[in-house]
Amino acid sequence: MIGPEITTVPGATSRTPYLQGFHLSKIYRTGNVEVRALDNVDFELFDSELVCLLGPSGSGKSTLLNILGGLDTPSEGQLVFRDKALEKSDPDALTRYRRDHVGFVFQFYNLIPSLTAAENVALVTEIAVDPVSPAEALDMVGLIERKDHFPAQLSGGEQQRVAIARAIAKRPDILLCDEPTGALDSKTGLLVLQAIERVNADLGTATALITHNVMIADMADRVFSLADGRIVNIKENEHRVPVTEIHW
Repeated sequence: MIGPEITTVPGATSRTPYLQGFHLSKIYRTGNVEVRALDNVDFELFDSELVCLLGPSGSGKSTLLNILGGLDTPSEGQLVFRDKALEKSDPDALTRYRRDHVGFVFQFYNLIPSLTAAENVALVTEIAVDPVSPAEALDMVGLIERKDHFPAQLSGGEQQRVAIARAIAKRPDILLCDEPTGALDSKTGLLVLQAIERVNADLGTATALITHNVMIADMADRVFSLADGRIVNIKENEHRVPVTEIHW
């Protein structure tokens, strides 16, 4: 297959990527059957950038995101963070990378039901080196007034915003979001996207967001389109569209 059509980010050649993946592949084997969930992918993410990973189910988006976040390791290829290779043979280094530098937001919120919103966020701040306070993190996602509420007392969108607050409370360098609006209606989903947009702008957190929704991709600096485990196109948006102007 011919490589992806790449639109260069202005000034990118003079910038050092925060995070780089070189020739990343993920291969699953069952007996004699080999499935390439990811196939020779190159990827880079710059400081303060927001990118979208776009593609159908099974295209490799989640596999790529899990490798970028150190939740999984590639069968082939190399992941580099701030010019330092993260070797799959060094699980301790991957653990430190996940703990100190990466925040995760998933489609399902994974909040602890017996803890309030503030207490769920505090779980992260207690182990972080330079955390944002739970109150400040919840304020950033517009939920300071709900800090003492339990997950069962919050709507789905509010629970997702608590999950975002928890992810960014440790002040991560990288925020990885896997279909954060997938279980939400459009109105609620836009509130969640506004929270991600604000975190990216206010903290300068380099952000990668998975979506099936082409309209959501307009909020990004760049859009990576995946199919069959490969990046088939990389598009730069000339202007990022504010979430308040996105409709679907």
